[in-house]
Amino acid sequence: MPADARYRRIAADIIRRIEAGEWPAGAPLPSRRALATEYGVGEQTVRLAYVLLRDTHILDGEERKHVTVAHPPAMRTLTDVDAEWPYATETTDTRPRRASGDLAERLGVTPSTMLQHATVECLEPGGRSAMLVLSWWRGRRRPHVSYAAELGVTRLGEEHAHALGLLVDAMAYRVVRTRLDVHGAPVETADLILPMDRWTIRL
Repeated sequence: MPADARYRRIAADIIRRIEAGEWPAGAPLPSRRALATEYGVGEQTVRLAYVLLRDTHILDGEERKHVTVAHPPAMRTLTDVDAEWPYATETTDTRPRRASGDLAERLGVTPSTMLQHATVECLEPGGRSAMLVLSWWRGRRRPHVSYAAELGVTRLGEEHAHALGLLVDAMAYRVVRTRLDVHGAPVETADLILPMDRWTIRL
């Protein structure tokens, strides 16, 4: 049997065993050596099967480490773009930025004004990224009483695709949220980047 057919056959059998409940979500799989012995193939063939299953989000884990069964991404419905994320978050970037023309218009400032910035990764209970929130504001963060939101789509660049576990140039929802003070003036604006395979939008 050709090597390509062998590792694909093994990958398909691993999926069958996962679906049968042999390895639940989060459970580690056997080592490459153990599975190579079980299937009667070389470790490289098992490695290729693991790579294929990681690329298709069936397995999680890094090269040369134990892999685990991936938690399936939950399909969520976004109804309140200003709600707090109920699970873990991780702030991955806080470098100040100069306002682009778009950000300047959204915040009512002059282009090139220095803005505070935060990129926050919102994580599912299993640890997979559910969405990214990129926020910008001027000076200190101020309270808001309302917000405006616009829904669109965006093509993911390398950084955001990697964070979300998606391919570069994949399409994602982009919600532009601008928080407003009691006078209706913008105090903060954000891009919410949501993978289309994990979200439906109801605004």
